[in-house]
Amino acid sequence: MTAGFDYDTFVTRNTGYVAQDTQDRIRTRRLLIAGCGLGASTAIAAARMGFTSFVLVDGDTVDAHNLNRQFYDFDDIGVAKVAALKKHILRINPQAQVEAVHANLDQHNVHGLVEQADIVFDTIDFLDLDAILGLHSTAQALGKPVFTALSIGFGAGVLYFPPDSTASLPAIIAHDVRSAHSESPGAASYAAVFGKIMGRIGAHLDPQVVEQVGKALTVMEDGRPCPASQIAVGSFTVAALALSMMHDMLAGMDVPASPRMVVHSFRNHTTRLIDISE
Repeated sequence: MTAGFDYDTFVTRNTGYVAQDTQDRIRTRRLLIAGCGLGASTAIAAARMGFTSFVLVDGDTVDAHNLNRQFYDFDDIGVAKVAALKKHILRINPQAQVEAVHANLDQHNVHGLVEQADIVFDTIDFLDLDAILGLHSTAQALGKPVFTALSIGFGAGVLYFPPDSTASLPAIIAHDVRSAHSESPGAASYAAVFGKIMGRIGAHLDPQVVEQVGKALTVMEDGRPCPASQIAVGSFTVAALALSMMHDMLAGMDVPASPRMVVHSFRNHTTRLIDISE
């Protein structure tokens, strides 16, 4: 036990919003954060909500351009994101159990990482498509719930894949992957597949978001790295939306599930469900 820290006191102000049995589930569930860039905001919100067990996975280090929306400090620049995030979680709850894995997800480590988790949180980013699909396929095979988040300008979107869901991310985008392969033989890129998804849901999003995503995808088609524009409002909204949905799942409440994405925008003050498969 860490001197001076008492969990019951720590979560006292959750009372009235979080039922005791739900708080107990939050305390005992192990949360895998796959991607600690955008995932950092959700990890911090989860720690403050009362989650005590984390697996953090990311092969990147903190850069200066991350500080505008990710939960890191100037002193963290150059430090592995998983190490910096672990430090910040332990400053909130020094009793938390935090495993920091400084590596990218791949076919060699994904099964072991997902197997030990109770909830998987995946932050869709401009990453390797095979790694993303491998994460979701493994979670589905092992019966793990997955929450997938996307920062959308002055808002965010979250997809929930229940443990028994047949609407997995690989299943939803299978047509997009095949189409991308036919247009450009070889390995389908995340940029090509994500571009097709954005083509379907773009009509429901703020034009500014569509414009910025389009610019990012154009750069990526040339094979250049592209730190897509994101802001703190989007990162904070991801955390709020994802934690609300995780709470509702653990409380046994109905949670909108894939292929419907819950999208909240502060630009037009709306929350809506968007079917990403249509």
